[in-house]
Amino acid sequence: MEGLIMAAQLLLGLSILVGLHELGHLLAAKAFGMRVEKYSIGFPPKIWGKKFGETEYSIGAIPLGGFVKISGMIDESLDTKSMNEEPEPWEFRAKPAWQRLIVMMGGIIVNVITGIVIFIALLYINGESYITKEELNKHGIEANNLARQIGLQTGDRIVDISGQDYETFSDLFSPDVILGSNVYYTVLRDGEYLKVDIPSDFLDKLSDKRGERFMDYRAPFEVGQVLAGSNAAEGGLQPGDKFISVNGDSIFYYDEFKDKMEALRGQEFTALVTRPMDGAENQMTAPQQLTLKVDEDGLLGFQAHKIIDYSTRQFGMGVSVVKGTNEAFGIVWQNIRGFGKIFSGEVSASKSLSGPIGIAQFFGGTWDWNHFWRITGLLSMVLAFMNFLPIPALDGGHVAFLTWEIVSGRKPSDRFLENAQKVGMVLLLGLMSYAIFNDVYKLLPF
Repeated sequence: MEGLIMAAQLLLGLSILVGLHELGHLLAAKAFGMRVEKYSIGFPPKIWGKKFGETEYSIGAIPLGGFVKISGMIDESLDTKSMNEEPEPWEFRAKPAWQRLIVMMGGIIVNVITGIVIFIALLYINGESYITKEELNKHGIEANNLARQIGLQTGDRIVDISGQDYETFSDLFSPDVILGSNVYYTVLRDGEYLKVDIPSDFLDKLSDKRGERFMDYRAPFEVGQVLAGSNAAEGGLQPGDKFISVNGDSIFYYDEFKDKMEALRGQEFTALVTRPMDGAENQMTAPQQLTLKVDEDGLLGFQAHKIIDYSTRQFGMGVSVVKGTNEAFGIVWQNIRGFGKIFSGEVSASKSLSGPIGIAQFFGGTWDWNHFWRITGLLSMVLAFMNFLPIPALDGGHVAFLTWEIVSGRKPSDRFLENAQKVGMVLLLGLMSYAIFNDVYKLLPF
């Protein structure tokens, strides 16, 4: 089921973004009197289509992109049969270079606007929930495997980042930390201050984890939703229960509980739990004993709810516009820095680049509309950035050629544009094949 939810979110998100991107081209072209022959979300074979006026609108069976076919333009269709004839006034090639440039920028501009609007709306509607530094350091961090590799330990209190104070838990794994140089944490451990360096290839290591946080906040916990038919349900565990001990060993933090479950795979154990008293708010029953069994994966079958105080701040429209816009363009800057690390050899392209499977995993296996729109907004900015790259067959390739024409006053020949388009298509198909193969390879159990 999780796989289906991932796939559904990926298809919906891409359909929205591709549809809006191609709509940007279409509206700009029509505004300048160009004839748009086709508008498609998805690539052929066509599964639905209807013609309105001069334009056929369709949906393709391969939902990994889309296109518009503008008369008199050399594009991925490589339809050049009319290029030897005199241009008609409604053709792309008959229009001034500045108009053609705006048409090619139309999709990129719409994707940028879409990303900005999404981030502004999320901030304005939801505000911002966060864990303060003070709340985090009541219990310290929970160091996952990657955090332990660089020298962090569960229970560490993080005092500062490279000597600078920070405000929230999310600051600890911000792009400035992950993509920065000579970054370190100052941690307080057992009364001693220590320096823990973030290695220059940390992004490489983090990419193996598909965007998972390498650390979490440490906190006491209680039982959340109990899955029907699970070992937890059969053993009598209920939502709101709090573990006191497992086989006589006291339990307070969730990481302690996880370690116990890992050690007891496939075994029964005795637990002491307290649970909320009926009709008495914030009061718990006396400890009661349950016999529970851990499955072979080290799980009982319930969702844990960590108990921590979140702070929330709401924003007016003005602040939301500023913060949302900054957040959207921050994604572009992160992509630029990420590409810089790839080209410099600090991180591996194979670990950093993702195809459809990798993107679906970012959406996740549960449907959360806030998360869906956040990932969709992120992808909108990434799509704008990638399309602006000066690669033939991408919008950025057309923009580069048109900019040259405007600056030099000389238009590249149709033969040159056709050959450049072919080269660009080969590059893009190769990159797409590489990304898909890379996704599959990462799923293999070795």
